[in-house]
Amino acid sequence: MLTLGIETSCDETSASVVADGRRVLSNVVSSQVELHAAYGGVVPELAARSHVERLPDVVDAALEEAGIVLGDIDLVAVTRGPGLVGALLTGVGFARALAWERGLPIVGVSHLDGHLHSALVEAPATALPLLVLIVSGGHTELVLMGADGGYRLLGHTLDDAAGEAFDKVARLLGLGYPGGPEIDRLAAHFPYAAARRDFPLPAIRVSGLDFSFSGIKTAVRYTLERRLGIAQGASTRQTMNVPPEIAGAAAASFQGRVVEHLGARLLAAVDECRPATVAVTGGVASNRALRADIQRRLGPRGGREQVPELVLPAPWLCTDNAAMIAAAGYALWQRGGGRSLTVDPSLHWENPSLAGTPAAAVALALRTTDC
Repeated sequence: MLTLGIETSCDETSASVVADGRRVLSNVVSSQVELHAAYGGVVPELAARSHVERLPDVVDAALEEAGIVLGDIDLVAVTRGPGLVGALLTGVGFARALAWERGLPIVGVSHLDGHLHSALVEAPATALPLLVLIVSGGHTELVLMGADGGYRLLGHTLDDAAGEAFDKVARLLGLGYPGGPEIDRLAAHFPYAAARRDFPLPAIRVSGLDFSFSGIKTAVRYTLERRLGIAQGASTRQTMNVPPEIAGAAAASFQGRVVEHLGARLLAAVDECRPATVAVTGGVASNRALRADIQRRLGPRGGREQVPELVLPAPWLCTDNAAMIAAAGYALWQRGGGRSLTVDPSLHWENPSLAGTPAAAVALALRTTDC
């Protein structure tokens, strides 16, 4: 069964053809990074307009790459949230028109459900239960997928998402957009131990399995102000000219603290849930320091008695893509879910089994999130 996935939740226009929910035949992504770089972040109106312009050609390219024609498609899956409302409306409107014209079934998919399924695309034979750390520009949370395919939300960020913190710290340091890859690149040249001495930052401490990144971002700003002789809080009113050696130490120290926080929370969840498989997904999962840290913690060198299988999707599956949406849509269609096509910028999980989870988990799942 061939599923056409369409993803337009933020600043990537993507279409993909996936066979039987696992085998990727094509995945085409048209990035808008250059379009938004001058503004230091995504401009919603520009993103929506760009999706309108690019989506028809991206879908055609995905069909051509898969070696099929539109008549071969059996199912359409499209992201309906969370994300930027104009961008989502573009994708859902296009997908609905295409499905109606062809008489095809269509399912609306949560972008987060897609990130979870990127692990299943990477490793189709993944054993359940599956513990997933989703860490991206707008989301940071721990989710357990049970043997029945239902989800349990274990923890989430109390403030900024990890990727959001990376972008904000990158702006403080005068780096480019998106900030995550820029900090990863710069930090690679500064050993973490030396960076902690040159640019000391506090460890992130939060109870339970939740996350927090707002405090470490503020600590970077205050430390920069002290190092540069700027009055506390003045950096919000003026641009800081950060010397390269200070920027490098700050990037490495900040990244190290974030990686420690993510790794410690993931390990605590592993000890609590004893999953068969662990996966790290989302855009920040492409970070080299994070991938190395998770491999160390969960590998033979971690000294653990029971080591779960570890799935780290390829970088192209970590960033926004339509292959993961097609995979999630196929799974939803099999369970009779995904019937709603209403655009919901605050959507969290599109999974019928979520209703069977504890009330606290459902409340967390319905909280408002950003793109």
